[in-house]
Amino acid sequence: MRLLQPSHASMASCWIFAALPFLFGAATGDCECGYSITTGSDGTQYVFTDLHETDFIHADITGNGEGEARHGWAPQGYNISSQASRGPFGESFAVQNVMSNVNKDPKEFGGRGTLGLDAGLLLVVRDVLQEDRVPVAEISTTDLSYFYGTFRAGIKITDIPGTCSAFFWYQNDTQEIDMEFLSAQFDKAKGIFPVNLVLQSKEAAAAGFDAANTTGLRRVNLPFDPTTDFHEYRFDYLPDKVLFYADGDLLSEMGGSGVPTTPGHVLLSHWSNGNPGWSQGPPTADAVTTVSYVKAYFNSSLEQRQQDFALRCKDPTASGALCAIPDHNTTFFFSNGDNLTPNQTTYGGAGDDGTGDGGGEGENNAGALVAQRWAFWFAIAVVYATF
Repeated sequence: MRLLQPSHASMASCWIFAALPFLFGAATGDCECGYSITTGSDGTQYVFTDLHETDFIHADITGNGEGEARHGWAPQGYNISSQASRGPFGESFAVQNVMSNVNKDPKEFGGRGTLGLDAGLLLVVRDVLQEDRVPVAEISTTDLSYFYGTFRAGIKITDIPGTCSAFFWYQNDTQEIDMEFLSAQFDKAKGIFPVNLVLQSKEAAAAGFDAANTTGLRRVNLPFDPTTDFHEYRFDYLPDKVLFYADGDLLSEMGGSGVPTTPGHVLLSHWSNGNPGWSQGPPTADAVTTVSYVKAYFNSSLEQRQQDFALRCKDPTASGALCAIPDHNTTFFFSNGDNLTPNQTTYGGAGDDGTGDGGGEGENNAGALVAQRWAFWFAIAVVYATF
């Protein structure tokens, strides 16, 4: 067993386990030592300590249109000038353009929502300008502490040309991981449906934030039409590389200096600024991209979350202590389970009010776990001898 750590002196440990042995034992709760994936061309196994799962088909994150933060997400409201957006039009991000369209049947994952369209979170780009700005939509996680992890989203992309739908991780303009879908690039007749995989880096900044002129952009044609149904898009952010997937199939691996080295947050946006070299548009009708879920399994950079993990994980080799993350399972959520240990989930399910009382603050049963933390450290102490 090897425990990898990022070389950040200013940051407490962020855990990634690789090549883990599964030995006999017993865990007091499922997944108390994390969530595992096997990823990349080398088939390496990694384990992440925290999760943030949101079922947008059933969860209202918009606070009945008030734009308040719920379930760990916040609809965004701000304006960007045309100069700042690097297009002929600016952008007006409005909370009203983020709409929860829930299905009231908790057992149905699909169908129509209360607003009549496909159930899920609606991100709308309007066809009527506000002054010189295009009305657009964006949501962001309220936490900024998402370090290495695997990030997945179920998305149905708009079929109206002239917008950019984006699923991305962001710390700043030179620390960014993007999956971007430009609807103007789709050609149904020819079966052309590209996704743009982007690492925004210092190299991109030097090129005027145009990743097309760097090694940080790869355009991959999808084997399906992303506008007709929901598909799972995923990126694995690891210490030395980023891997991109669609419906569980590897699209590309990217490494080098463009790989981020800091924690950040997760966002989904739908926008247009009329730039003929990217989004094109604006659209000639209201364009809707719909998100059915986001599943994030990650290492938190927050000291409290790391302490919660140390208290929670008593024996990483125990049976049931580690849980494999299912590939491309649209209806499975660990946070719906009945046997999770305290402090394990950042936010609860559809019935949670979004305050994080399901364990995000690291207080539930912490006293009962204090006596057990040394057992965990003893179990992994041998790892530190390798550094």
